Amino acid sequence: MTGTHLGMPAFPDAAREAVRDEVLRANLRHATHTIRDKRARAVAELEDWDRLRAVGKAVKDHTLAHLDRYLLQLEASVTAAGGTVHWAADADEANRIVTELVRATGEREVVKVKSMATQEIGLNEALEAAGIAAYETDLAELIVQLGHDRPSHILVPAIHRNRGEIRDIFAAEMGGWGRPAPEALGDDPRELAEAARLHLREKFLRAKVAVSGANFMVAETGTLVVFESEGNGRMCLTLPETLISVVGIEKVVPTFRDLEIFLQTLPRSSTAERMNPYTTMWTGLGPSKGADGDGPSAFHLVLLDNGRTDTLADEVGRQALRCIRCSACLNVCPVYERAGGHAYGSVYPGPIGAILSPQLRGTGSEIDATLPYASTLCGACYEVCPVAIDIPEVLVHLRERVVQGGPVTREGIRVRIRPADGHTAERAAMRAARLLLNHADWPVALRAGERLLARARRLRPRRLPGPGRAWTDSRELPELPERPFRDWWAQREKTQHEKAQDEKAQHEKAARAEEARP
Repeated sequence: MTGTHLGMPAFPDAAREAVRDEVLRANLRHATHTIRDKRARAVAELEDWDRLRAVGKAVKDHTLAHLDRYLLQLEASVTAAGGTVHWAADADEANRIVTELVRATGEREVVKVKSMATQEIGLNEALEAAGIAAYETDLAELIVQLGHDRPSHILVPAIHRNRGEIRDIFAAEMGGWGRPAPEALGDDPRELAEAARLHLREKFLRAKVAVSGANFMVAETGTLVVFESEGNGRMCLTLPETLISVVGIEKVVPTFRDLEIFLQTLPRSSTAERMNPYTTMWTGLGPSKGADGDGPSAFHLVLLDNGRTDTLADEVGRQALRCIRCSACLNVCPVYERAGGHAYGSVYPGPIGAILSPQLRGTGSEIDATLPYASTLCGACYEVCPVAIDIPEVLVHLRERVVQGGPVTREGIRVRIRPADGHTAERAAMRAARLLLNHADWPVALRAGERLLARARRLRPRRLPGPGRAWTDSRELPELPERPFRDWWAQREKTQHEKAQDEKAQHEKAARAEEARP
C-alpha cells in the first residue's frame, strides 16, 4: 500500500488533537447521527434484512475462497467484450500502468469517479509528477481536492466540513482549477451544488480520458458496476474516449444475479435509500462502434492487489475483504465520531480502516501498529455491517499480531513491533493482582488500600507515571470517591438499621399509648 498518509503520528496522538477541535466534533456528530438514524429506518423496512445480510456474507466468502478462478473468469469476460486487463501487484505498478495508458492518448488531464482505490495508491500524485492533471468529480471529493485536504469518510469524504467552509473553499480555489465560483456565492446547499455543477460540466465536456473505480465486477459477464448519487459517474463513464478502471481484486462477484443482493443492501446501508439514484454498468467497450458513437472507444481494467493477497491468507483478517464500502460502521462508531477520519492516517477511516489498513500496509509503522487499538470493542460496527464483518474479532486478532511482533511482509522481512509500555505495565498489574487475591488476608489488605486511596484522593494524578502512562495517554484516571464502597455500605446498613430501630420504637410507643387510653 502506498505511503501517502504514512508518517502520521500514532492514532492516540492524532485523535487527541482532533477531539480538541470543537467545530470538527460538531460537524461529525451532526452528520453521523443524521445518516445512521436514516439508515436504521431504511433497513427496518425490509423484513428479510438478516437473510440478505447472511447471503451477502456467504457470496463474498465463497468468492474469496475461489478468488483465483473468478479473477481469471473476469479477465476472460472483459477481454471477450473488447476490454484490456492489466494486473498490478502494488501501488507503484498500478500507477505506472495508468500513467502510461494516459500518456499513450496524448492527453494531459483526466476526470475521476469512485476512486478510493486510486486514493489508496496515490494515483493523483503520480499523475501530477508525470505532468497529468486529475480532477475529482464527486462533489465531496471535489471539496477535498479544492481544499488541499484529505478525505475523512468513505461515503462523505468532506464530512468534516460545514457549509460555510465549503463556500469559502469554492470562492477561493475554483478559479485556479477551472471555472470560478459565482460572485457572492452563499452557503445554501443549492447554490453550492450549482457552483459545482457549472465548474465540473466544462471538464466533463472537455475530458478525453476518465479514471474510475467500481463497486462490483461480475466474473460471469465482465460487467463493472458503479453506484453513485450525483450523475457525475455516468458523465465520466460515457463521455470520454478512454476509460481506465482501477479496482481491487476483492470487488469481484461470481454472477450477475449476485448483484441483486447488494443492490438492496448497499444503498440502505450507505445513503439510507431504497435504491441507488444512479447505477451504471458497462461491459467492455459498449456501443461506441455503433452509429451513435456513445461510450468509450478504449476500456482498460487494472486489477489491484496491493496487499489484498496477503490479507486473504489470514483466516481471521480476510473477512475485511468482504467490505462493500457502505460506511455504516463509521456512522455508529463512538471513536470515529469524536476523532474524525484524518486520525486514522488512511483513505479507509473508521472501524473498517482500523482492520483493513494494517493488513494492506502491514503493522510496521507507528500509525498502523496503533490502529487496532482505535476501538472500544463495543460491537456496534458488527451489528450494522451488511456483510457481517466481525470487526471486533479482527481488531483483537490484529492486537495480538502487534504484541507478538507482526507478520512477514511481502518483502519477506518480519516486521518487529516493540510492545507498548502499557502491555508490560498491564502484565505487571495482573501479576500483582493475582498475588493479592490469592493471599488469605487479601480482604483486609484491600480494605486498607481503599481507605488509603480515599484519604489521598486530592493527590490523584491525571496520568500514571512511567510505563503506566501508555494506559492514561488516551484516558484519564477515574475520580476517587470520598470514602470506599465498603465503608459507604457499612454506614448505609448502620443507618438503615438505626432507622428501623427508631421506627420500631415509635411503633411500640404508639401502641402503649393506645393501650393506656381509657
